[in-house]
Amino acid sequence: MSAVPSASPTGRRTPTVIMLLVLATFVVILNETIMINAIPRLMADLDVTERSAQWVSTAFMLTMAAVIPATGWFLQRVTTRRAYTIAMGVFLAGTALSAVAPAFEVLLLGRVIQAGGTAVMMPLLMTTLMTVVPEQDRGRVMGNVTLAISVAPAMGPVLSGLVLQVGSWRWLFVLVLPIAGAVTWLGLRRLENIGEPQTGAIDVSSVAFAAVGFGSLVYGLSRFESGNVTGPALIVAAGLALIGVFVARQLRLQRTGTPLLDLRILLISTYTKALILMSIAFLAMLGSMILLPLYLQNLRGLSPLETGLLVMPGGLAMGLLGPTVGRLFDRFGGRVLVIPGSIGVAASLAGFTQISMTMPYWQLLGLHILMMVSLAAAFTPVFTLGLGALPMPLYSHGSSMLGTLQQVAAAFGTALVVTVMSTRSTQLIDEGADPVAAHLDGMSLAFGVSAVLALVVIVMAVLLPSRSHAPAESDEASADSDEGEEPAVELIKG
Repeated sequence: MSAVPSASPTGRRTPTVIMLLVLATFVVILNETIMINAIPRLMADLDVTERSAQWVSTAFMLTMAAVIPATGWFLQRVTTRRAYTIAMGVFLAGTALSAVAPAFEVLLLGRVIQAGGTAVMMPLLMTTLMTVVPEQDRGRVMGNVTLAISVAPAMGPVLSGLVLQVGSWRWLFVLVLPIAGAVTWLGLRRLENIGEPQTGAIDVSSVAFAAVGFGSLVYGLSRFESGNVTGPALIVAAGLALIGVFVARQLRLQRTGTPLLDLRILLISTYTKALILMSIAFLAMLGSMILLPLYLQNLRGLSPLETGLLVMPGGLAMGLLGPTVGRLFDRFGGRVLVIPGSIGVAASLAGFTQISMTMPYWQLLGLHILMMVSLAAAFTPVFTLGLGALPMPLYSHGSSMLGTLQQVAAAFGTALVVTVMSTRSTQLIDEGADPVAAHLDGMSLAFGVSAVLALVVIVMAVLLPSRSHAPAESDEASADSDEGEEPAVELIKG
């Protein structure tokens, strides 16, 4: 799908193509976290260990990290309808296979296939949005997109808790299948192609280096735990080395051919700052999604359903505020939203360091809502500012990079908080401390580390501009030399 639109929409109404893609993206991204609460059921029904059962989530994340780097190239070479058909068709096949899986290995294969379709939908949505929506309306429309990209992962455990309360884990797929099928049918009826596909061969070695490199990085990060550091560290190092080879290959292809992932996007400072901010903010969100259920269920004795209901208001608030945040961004720019939002994220994480066995649930609820509202205030403007700073031909590559680093940040966030928590609690237990007190102290330290990292989010928020302009789109962008965009423009044009 090229970045040149076939027609510019008029008025304030969200284009139909965007609404359809938002709906489809919400359905597929929801599945990334929907299996978190199903681990005990899988262990009993399919006779697997806890470590093996965790792979239903790990494999999904690994596949996303491996596939997304190639979506920038893919979306430039197929029509909108074909990309949508392939993505949703693959997702439906994986969902159906998972629903009838007779053994754990088949379920795992179904999850991998599901993730392959999901990996295409997010960049497809973002690229199409940046192509068809005028700059003055992007904040409002991006606010609606927040529902799909941010709320869906938060709602996955809630919905799975409700389903598992009354039925088998298979119903998590059986219920999704007709919904995804209806969304696919509606999309194929109403979806129109945006632009014309480009021609170009794919560099197979780049695909291999990206898939194995990012996959190894995410896998290694997901295996970190107390007492198991050397093996995961070696896998992470190997992943980083392969990513280094991938980067070198892309730099060479940018001079002699068509790169799989165009890294010239990183030369645009506004995009790079937005990328750093988004990655760390996503890390903080996923870290809290891991720690809070552990605290509420293992230490406070809540059921998975009760845990899901406690965190549901924060997820709903995040989604419902998305359109309002978008309209405020269109009117006032990004800084008035991103700076307070980043401060709110750090403040909520700092508040979670005070968890105890007697902390009132209303305080936990308030801190979680503060964090999710703050993330809503940051995510919509940062997405819009970052992608809006790119020239049109690089939209698909920019959204692919964002999607890839989100998966890496999710894995890193999980590895970080679990390693910090388990290392600290094990140390205290070895010193004779009460196990409950030791685990509380470990969780508090993990939240503290996340809060310190959130300070980087504040710094990036201060450095971001209120508005961004695609440098290759107009001569006006050359006036933004203080943003460091001009050298990037020359390289992109060259």
